Amino acid sequence: MPTPARIPSFTSRRSPLLITAFLFLLLSSLAAGLVGCSAAGKVEPYKIGGLFAVTGFNSPLGTPEKETALMLEDQINKAGGINGRPIKLIIYDTESDETKAVNLAKKLIEQDQVLAIVGPSSTGESLALVDTVEKAQVPLLSCAASAQIVQPVRKWVFKTPQSDSLAVGEIYDYLKAKSLTKVALLTSSGGFGTTGKKALETAAAQAGVSIVASESFGDKDTDMTVQLTKIKGSDAQALIVWGTNPGPAIIAKNMKQLGMSLPVFQSHGIANRKFIELAGDAANGVIFPAGKLLVASSLPDSDPQKSVLTKYAADFQAKYNKNADTFGGHAYDAIMLLKKAIEKAGGDRAKIRDAIENTQGFVGIGGTFNFSAADHNGLGKGSFTMVKIVNGEWTKEQ
Repeated sequence: MPTPARIPSFTSRRSPLLITAFLFLLLSSLAAGLVGCSAAGKVEPYKIGGLFAVTGFNSPLGTPEKETALMLEDQINKAGGINGRPIKLIIYDTESDETKAVNLAKKLIEQDQVLAIVGPSSTGESLALVDTVEKAQVPLLSCAASAQIVQPVRKWVFKTPQSDSLAVGEIYDYLKAKSLTKVALLTSSGGFGTTGKKALETAAAQAGVSIVASESFGDKDTDMTVQLTKIKGSDAQALIVWGTNPGPAIIAKNMKQLGMSLPVFQSHGIANRKFIELAGDAANGVIFPAGKLLVASSLPDSDPQKSVLTKYAADFQAKYNKNADTFGGHAYDAIMLLKKAIEKAGGDRAKIRDAIENTQGFVGIGGTFNFSAADHNGLGKGSFTMVKIVNGEWTKEQ
């Protein structure tokens, strides 16, 4: 009769090895299960793209925008995210280049799979992105000012800065009150300056303003004395400069060098400390339309923006040890509008777009936003105040 096969028991000499192997397999299985549960339970963040001109000639715009975006990302996540999910900002530097802005937008959409894009910083970059975001059906909240970004209305494109047409209206109303009817224009040849010039020309006749001289400058030009000499020989009663730094600051310095006493009005493109730093004493006396942030402390307590403006300014100062400015404010408005939309729509691009378009009564840095299918900027008259630089400081012009 054959001998039965021997079954190992835990009492045999091999039992310690069997027990060790058994325990190893058991613990490995438990660990794998725990890792799987952890991965399955992890909450994926809402991914938001950011395109800012952190370097290049538009860096005075893009740097505070990026800083504001990172500050808000930290604040939102520390407060629990959006509906319990964190946000993740994926930010790229466009280097103030339109082609790079387009390529980076495609990267955000195709590779990073973002829900929406905040930025870019400039008008030219924003206009260059329109076709890309429209075809991809991804919401874009531009931080640039030109009305042409949202006029005509594009389904997926919005913007947060006050439009250049509103700024023109404020300047022309001021000129009319001062009985100044003949003006000279000195505008940037870039996107912001080109669309600003068009807005100035379009509104002039109805405002009772005659444009008696018109010159332009390149965004990278370092001297504008030739253009200013021509304007000096005209019968202009005031000069309107349209551009973003450093050009406008160079113009202010060139005017001082030429001994020109012509009243100077600039656009909201100079609404940060960089203009004052670059222009020095030549900045004094310059008047321009700007959002209320620059003069927030002088606003009455009844102004619905005052608490929002002062908190943003205080938070920015505390984090970066420098003053907040309106350009960072454009990014603030874009991200907070997007946060509000995601709270309602979740992670669906189309529903986020719809939620932005239906936003009413949102009090931000640029004003109180009321979007609609016909208005993808949402700001109207009253979003600006006239500011005058006195002794290197912003003062509310009366």
